[in-house]
Amino acid sequence: MVQLSRICFRKYGNFMDNLRLYVRGGSGGMGLPRLGGQGGNGGNVWVVASKKMTLKSIKDKYPLKRFIGGVGANSSIQALKGDRGMDKEILAPVGISVTNDDGKIIGELNIEGERLMVAKGGSGGSYHTAFQPSKGQAKHIRLDLKLVADLGLVGFPNAGKSSLLTALSNATPEIASYAFTTLRPEIGKLMYKDHKQISVADLPGLIEGAHLNKGMGHNFLKHVERTKQLMFVVDVTGFQLASKTPFRSAFEAVQLLTKELELYKEELVSKPALLVVNKMDLPDAEDKLAELKEQLENPDEFSDLLPDDMIPKNYIAFRHVVPVSAATKFGVEDLKNCIRQSLDESAEMETTDMHREKLQALRSSLH
Repeated sequence: MVQLSRICFRKYGNFMDNLRLYVRGGSGGMGLPRLGGQGGNGGNVWVVASKKMTLKSIKDKYPLKRFIGGVGANSSIQALKGDRGMDKEILAPVGISVTNDDGKIIGELNIEGERLMVAKGGSGGSYHTAFQPSKGQAKHIRLDLKLVADLGLVGFPNAGKSSLLTALSNATPEIASYAFTTLRPEIGKLMYKDHKQISVADLPGLIEGAHLNKGMGHNFLKHVERTKQLMFVVDVTGFQLASKTPFRSAFEAVQLLTKELELYKEELVSKPALLVVNKMDLPDAEDKLAELKEQLENPDEFSDLLPDDMIPKNYIAFRHVVPVSAATKFGVEDLKNCIRQSLDESAEMETTDMHREKLQALRSSLH
C-alpha cells in the first residue's frame, strides 16, 4: 500500500509540472563565394507564454519533445542574401521557469504572450566566415511550472485540506484513502457575492523532511513560492503519518510545517498566513483548540515539545486562527470572510506602498 501511494503521489495523476525538451536553433545558409553572397541566418527557438497550454498538452502534441528552428536559405544568383530560417515557437503555460539541466534559470514567463529565446539560430555564411554557415545553439531545457494562486494550502497528509477546498469552493479534488491523499495539485475558486474571485491551491501534502526532497519535497514547496499568502491547515486532534512515526499535536504540526518552509526557503515564512484548525466536529475539539491557542500565544514556552533541529527560527504570527469542520461546514463562511479580509488588507497596503514610492520618486526628480 505504501508503495502504491508513493507512485501515485509522484505522478500527480494527469498533472505535470516539469518537462524536459531538446531545442536547437536552425543552421545558417551557405554564402555564395563567387558573388560575395550571404546565406540567411537560422531561425531561433522561443518559449511563449499561453494561458491555453499545459505541460501535458506539449508532451502529448510533441511526443519527441524536439524543437528545431528553420534552416537559413543559401545565397544564390537570384537572391544574394538568403532568407532567414523560420523561428520555432513553443507555447507553454503562464507561470513557468525555464532552466537548463543544472537548474540554472534561463528566464521566467509570468504574463500571457511573454517570450523567451532559448536557442539562437546559426549565422549564414559570409565573406568573414569563408562563406561557411554556423550551426544553431543546441541544448536541453526544462519547463518548470509553479502554480500561481492567491492562497496556498499548507498541511500534513490527512489534515483535511482537500475536503476543506471542496467545502470552500468549486473544486472537486480526487481524494484517495491512503496517507498521501491529494493525487495532484488542485486550484479552487472562492466566489463572493460581489463577484470577487479568490484562487486557492491545494498542493500534495508535506511530510517531515520535505525540505530534503522527501515525499513530494521540492515539487510541493516550489508551488508555495508563488502564492500571495499561506493557509496552514491542521487537524485539531493532531496526527500520525504512520505507525512508526511520532504522533504530532496540532501545535507541533504548525511548527513542523513552519520549519519545513523555513528550511526550503526562509523568506516563505514571511508571507502573510492564516491558520485553519480543522475537524472541530470531533470529541474534545474545543479543549484541544483552547490548548492550541494558548501554545501559539507563547510558543517559546512549549518549544521543548519539538526536536531541537525542528524548532523554527521565527514563529509565524497568524493573521487569523479559524476553527472549522470541513465535514459539517461549521466555520466555513467565517473562513471565507477571513481570507477575503486578509487579502484585501494586503492589497491595500501594497497600493499605499506603491503610491508612497511614486511620490518619493516624483519628489526626487523635482530636486
